[in-house]
Amino acid sequence: MSEQKIKCIGIIMDGNRRWARAHNKPAFEGHNEGYKKLQEVVRWARKAGVPNIAAYAFSTENWERSEEEVGHLMKLFRFVLENEARKMIDEKVRVCFVGDRARFAEDMQKAMVRMEEETAKDFNITLHVAMSYGGRAEILSATNALLAEGKKEITEGDFSKKLWSYPMPDPDLIIRTSGEHRLSGFLPWQSVYSELFFSDAWWPEFQEEEFKNIIDTFNTRERRRGK
Repeated sequence: MSEQKIKCIGIIMDGNRRWARAHNKPAFEGHNEGYKKLQEVVRWARKAGVPNIAAYAFSTENWERSEEEVGHLMKLFRFVLENEARKMIDEKVRVCFVGDRARFAEDMQKAMVRMEEETAKDFNITLHVAMSYGGRAEILSATNALLAEGKKEITEGDFSKKLWSYPMPDPDLIIRTSGEHRLSGFLPWQSVYSELFFSDAWWPEFQEEEFKNIIDTFNTRERRRGK
C-alpha cells in the first residue's frame, strides 16, 4: 500500500509518574522528562513530514490531583510559556493551546496568547497542546456556544468551528503510551476515524524507532471511513 499523507498525529503522553516512581524520583521529575520527550517527538514528526502534533498535556480531571503535583505542573507550564517561545520560533514550531483557558491564572492566559502570536509567523509544524482539556467539556462548550447564537439546525461544520481545537485537522492516528488502552476523553469528536496505537513504553522512554514503526504500520492500514 502506498504511503498515506498524515496531517495530524495525536499523542496521549502517559506514564510520566510511573517512570519517576520506577527510577526513585519525585513525580515532577517525570513531568520534566515528559516535556523533553515532547520536544523530541516534534522533531521526529517534522522529519517524517507530519505538519501537526496534538499532545494531551493536562486534562480537566488532572486539576483533581494533589495540590503539590498541580502546583509543579503549573510551574512547568509557566516556565514553558515565559521562556520557550524563542526556541519554538528558532525551530519553526507554531504552538496552539486547546482547552478551557479560563481555569488558568490570568497571566498564564495572556502568556498563551502571546506564545501563539509569536510562533505563528514562520513555522513548518504546529504543536497543539491540550491543556485543561476534556472531550465532554469541549463538546458541551461548543453546544452552548451554538445555543447562545440561537441556532436551530446545526451542521457538523458549524459544530466543528466551535470546538476548542478548531482549525486543527482531525488526527489521522493517535498514540497512547504506558500500556493503557483507552483515550481518556482525548478528542472524542475529532477521533472518530483515527487509527489507534498503544505503546507499552512510559512516555519519557518512548523511542523514535517505535514512532517510525507506528507510522509504517499506519501506512499498511486501509482507511475506508465507513465506505
